[in-house]
Amino acid sequence: MTTTRPTPSNPLGVSTDTIKRRITSIDIMRGLVMLIMLVDHVRERIYYHQQVADPMDLDAVNPDLFFTRLLAHWCAPVFVFLTGLSAWLYAHPANKQPRSASGFLFKRGLFLLLLEVTLVNFSWFGSYNILYLQVMWAIGISMIVLAAAIKLPFKLVGLIGALIVFGHNALVPISFSPGEAGYALWTMLHERGMLIADGPLPIRVSYPVLPWIGLMMLGYFAGPLYGATMTPAQRKRQLIVIGVSCLSLLLVLRGFNIYGEILPWAMADTLVGSMMAFLNFTKYGPSLDFMLLTIGSSMFLLVLFEDRDNKTTEVLKTFGSAPMFFYLLHLYALLVLYAILMAIFGGNQGDLFGVDYVWQVWLVAVILSWLLYYPTKAFARFKHSSQQAWVKYF
Repeated sequence: MTTTRPTPSNPLGVSTDTIKRRITSIDIMRGLVMLIMLVDHVRERIYYHQQVADPMDLDAVNPDLFFTRLLAHWCAPVFVFLTGLSAWLYAHPANKQPRSASGFLFKRGLFLLLLEVTLVNFSWFGSYNILYLQVMWAIGISMIVLAAAIKLPFKLVGLIGALIVFGHNALVPISFSPGEAGYALWTMLHERGMLIADGPLPIRVSYPVLPWIGLMMLGYFAGPLYGATMTPAQRKRQLIVIGVSCLSLLLVLRGFNIYGEILPWAMADTLVGSMMAFLNFTKYGPSLDFMLLTIGSSMFLLVLFEDRDNKTTEVLKTFGSAPMFFYLLHLYALLVLYAILMAIFGGNQGDLFGVDYVWQVWLVAVILSWLLYYPTKAFARFKHSSQQAWVKYF
């Protein structure tokens, strides 16, 4: 590794190559969750006749479906956390003076909201019968809030984020009925439901934003782990400490049904059944236990990916370096694929087309990932070579 002369923004003289490898590990992690997301969205296209509740109904799902759905739980929290972390990196570029990220966060947040209500919603149904406010909505709102929050003292951003993430489960008993004062705000913040039930375009909030706002703020607070003053050894130790702390707290809170999840667990007749009960968390919105599991375990993956440079990580990095492009591309690929399958086979699961086994979902996802890799790679190259401002949003 080459050395670099110490500077005010890099007092330890860490090489720019080391800094680039840190960012590469983030792209690899982001790419992994994008591929996991692809599996889940294939499931929602061709295995939707086996619907999955939230939390999951253990009497209605087999282990293969349970663990496939459970794996997808990593996607949104890891992506939101890394978005906050990347916002800190944007504000503190390597070997350059710090800059404000507020403008970029605000504009990108608005851009994501626009995508949610246009291209993303249309990609799911090929029509506009109901407007779903889903993950792009949650990330967009969280970015807009973070754009304002980062003007606060840095430690206060972390404190507010921690209070939201660790405290929002205490708000579960609070509920509002449709038409009651506070219902609309609470639906957007904490309890998913119909925001507008009647009219030409009903609106449903699938991703209440409060927990995601807190998680993105914590991601921003974690940004210095990837700063120029942090050596690889120091960063790995801190990531491991965070991971161990999250999972240890999860074992205590969940093991004794103390706090952090609305659905208690109990031992089942089999080991697999007991594991399913223990790991059966709420995603909409994400419970504390849900976030402890996903963020805690992702810390170990970030440690693993930092030192990896092979064909597999190169593929993951490609998907992770153009996430928005891949997100939109895979949604429309699935829309077209499903239309073709319906035209050829019709509804073989009631009104829906569906496969019979979960392994077939994985097979289709693997084939699609291979097909979509090449256009994603081409766009990633264009993105990194282009000076056009709009490209940054993808």
